[in-house]
Amino acid sequence: MNSGGMRIVVLGLSLSSSWGNGHATTWRALLRALARRGHDILFMERDTPWYAAHRDLTAPEYCRLMFYEDLGGLKEWRGAIAEADAVIVGSYVPEGVAVGRMVQAEARGVTAFYDIDTPVTLAKLERGDFEYLSPDLIPGYDLYLSFTGGPVLRRLVREYGAPAACALYCSVDAETYRPLGLTPRWDLGYLGTWSEDRQPALERLLIEPARRAPQLRFAVAGPRYPSGIAWPPNVERIEHVPPAEHPAFYAACRFTLNVTRADMARMGWSPSVRLFEAAACATPIISDIWEGIGSILAPEREIILVRSVEDVLGALLHMPEEHRRALGDAARRRILAEHTAEHRAEALEHHLLAAKRSRAAGCQARVAGGVGS
Repeated sequence: MNSGGMRIVVLGLSLSSSWGNGHATTWRALLRALARRGHDILFMERDTPWYAAHRDLTAPEYCRLMFYEDLGGLKEWRGAIAEADAVIVGSYVPEGVAVGRMVQAEARGVTAFYDIDTPVTLAKLERGDFEYLSPDLIPGYDLYLSFTGGPVLRRLVREYGAPAACALYCSVDAETYRPLGLTPRWDLGYLGTWSEDRQPALERLLIEPARRAPQLRFAVAGPRYPSGIAWPPNVERIEHVPPAEHPAFYAACRFTLNVTRADMARMGWSPSVRLFEAAACATPIISDIWEGIGSILAPEREIILVRSVEDVLGALLHMPEEHRRALGDAARRRILAEHTAEHRAEALEHHLLAAKRSRAAGCQARVAGGVGS
């Protein structure tokens, strides 16, 4: 295996549908960048009714996209799995434990688990919920790629026996996500699927500010929000914004809100793909606070961190326009310098080659990446 042209098989939650998940946009950006670097990629997706009914990508130009009906159907692809230089299994893959066992049994190349939900995964393992990963599988993967950096990487090695744990944050396709120069339609917009543990922060940092400032305009875009939510009249609800329209959504916002799932906020070092997307579009970001966020974007210079309704309204009502624009421009420069899909593809190459060398040499476990690790 060399970095000049690997055969990579990915088994992920979804590439074909961005409805109700953040995985699809993460995979799309990463795989497109890998293809540009000369790699041959096969993406395997379980054909589930929800994603089949909401597909917004069926023929990607940067990889082969194949669907399988069940574990029996997946076995028909054992040859491709065996012959690949690297096989990557993602979090939340249906019957992920059985899929992981098959991959570890069949693959002759490097095997990796890419956890786009690390804090959620570890919380599930602690309570004995092995929906898509079990503790005994972790040592069998050559590499644990984690959406979360920081101290959790050492924990994956020391407590769970991962041979290597490396931070691989999500990223952004800089060609797609860029400033559009539109006149803002909303003062504050939020783009994200409903999540029960994210809703309190959304209530505090967007819905309540909307109630207190009826002269301002707000938007919440994303599926699965319960019908019982009492939206103020100045909050516009949008059921779904496809990835191709994300830049236009961000361009229509004076500010965008970033809120974090509870498990991820507690663990820290868990930037969401929406954070990178908005910054790449130079849309100023207002965010909740968690440990490690300052290692991604600098508070007050590249991002506004808030705790309360008053903090949000202070930014919306009193920040000078020159400061607002400077904030967005600075965030864009930071993301283009450190967090594009090209950066992640290069890092992934490095991690896969290092895992191959470590396995061949029988090296000790290692930890790589993530500020604070």
